Amino acid sequence: MKKLISIIFTFIIIFLAVFGYVNYKGNSGRKVAAKPLVIARPYDVAGLDPGFLTENAQVVDNIFDTLVTRDNNEKLKPSLATSWKQIKPTIWRFKLRKGVKFTNGEKFTASSVKFSIDRVLNPKNNAPTASYISTIKQVKVVNTHTVDVVTKKPDPLIPTRFNRYPTEIVPEKYVKKVGEKTFSEHPIGTGAYKFVSWKKGESVTLKVNKHYWNGIPKVKKVIFKAIPQASTRIDALNNGEADIITGVSPEDRTNVQKSKTARLSTVRRGGNIVYVGFKTNVKPFNNVKVRRALNYAINKRQIVKDVLKNSAVATNSLSGPKDTGYTGEPSGYAYNPTKAKQLLKEAGYSNGFTATLDTVNWYADNTAVAQALAAQLKKVGVILKVKNIESSVYRSSVPAGKQSAMYVLGWSSTNTLDADAAMYAVLHSGEPYSTYSNVTVDKELDEARTTSNLTERKHLYASIEKTVVQDAPRIFLYQENTYYGVSKKINWSGKIDGSINVKDVSYIK
Repeated sequence: MKKLISIIFTFIIIFLAVFGYVNYKGNSGRKVAAKPLVIARPYDVAGLDPGFLTENAQVVDNIFDTLVTRDNNEKLKPSLATSWKQIKPTIWRFKLRKGVKFTNGEKFTASSVKFSIDRVLNPKNNAPTASYISTIKQVKVVNTHTVDVVTKKPDPLIPTRFNRYPTEIVPEKYVKKVGEKTFSEHPIGTGAYKFVSWKKGESVTLKVNKHYWNGIPKVKKVIFKAIPQASTRIDALNNGEADIITGVSPEDRTNVQKSKTARLSTVRRGGNIVYVGFKTNVKPFNNVKVRRALNYAINKRQIVKDVLKNSAVATNSLSGPKDTGYTGEPSGYAYNPTKAKQLLKEAGYSNGFTATLDTVNWYADNTAVAQALAAQLKKVGVILKVKNIESSVYRSSVPAGKQSAMYVLGWSSTNTLDADAAMYAVLHSGEPYSTYSNVTVDKELDEARTTSNLTERKHLYASIEKTVVQDAPRIFLYQENTYYGVSKKINWSGKIDGSINVKDVSYIK
């Protein structure tokens, strides 16, 4: 009898452990909560308000929903909106999903949509990503579950603009009650996960939204952990302390590939297009010959090969092959230090000059890349002082225009998979991340936003890129491939838009 009881007891423990109720260890009978999914990234969030992000939306994407989302093939599909259509050239009507609530019980309605967009468009709020939706004039509430998005001019990209931040929907009553600062630290959304805690500089913890309108995810708890050191992230992955790691460096790709417990997930051209920006109204960068000279002085292909170990693709463009509006690779500047010296002489800088280059650790091997740039420019007489800026400082200083006159920045269209997302924000005069002004480029950027004719849009973007190459307000370097380390215990692979939707993660049995 005792033997039978022992067998039954053992069977019960195994059953509970297998189905995730407890993890049984030894004879203590101690119950341990199911292990959370851990996602280790190089940096912490700066805030959790989707309307005012200065970084990617990997964390907030799991707390909030948008009106439109994408399927596994990156095609648009309904989310908080069940349908949409263009009822007039400047009006898009969205029908909203009924019965959805924010995790604090507040109802999702048309008023929620209007409030979420209005706060981003309000110029007093200085939303850093307002350019993504600046074509919108206003959002009108038609009824409780219908809104009209009214644009300044016809905008065929409105459904696309409503598929990621800054159009994630926030709870109006809660935000007004607690204020913007508290909301950014204790967010409430309609998403698959609820906010639990944010240990600044360390981690953000989320737990499953048991009342999620689109089904209950398999992962019940997730921790986004900040681990700046690449080697430490690799160790965490190999030791089972992390299930997904981002920011896998070129050097560490092999380490992940050799791992017995993890695999490498690669997204070609899935990262930022990294460039050197110039404040074109500041000497000596207000001289086009100087800007062209510096373009000729840089051998980007050598940097990609020797520094980045081919973990990026050299480019002269601000859009990639996956972006709507991509026109192919424009002709850029061939490496020609002799030509660079000649142009510097013509510009009045025969002996070169000294400049400061700001950089930040958001990009793979950023310090090594900056040093390579400095070494190449030294050959034509330009002395660079490389200045590594702390991440949180860079997030605020760049959109405020407080960075040095020469700086490294990365951008891409992965948020919307449309060329407009990167080009408008970085090239249109007056935008927070633009340090360039050209009337013709501004006009063509505005026109490209208003036409639904793809052929015409491509023609406009080709013209813009031709002008930009001539003006040389940037040294376009490369677009990063994106590498993730992924535990062999889970099903998940990187996406071209850079998102990590935890609700799509499942465990391998």
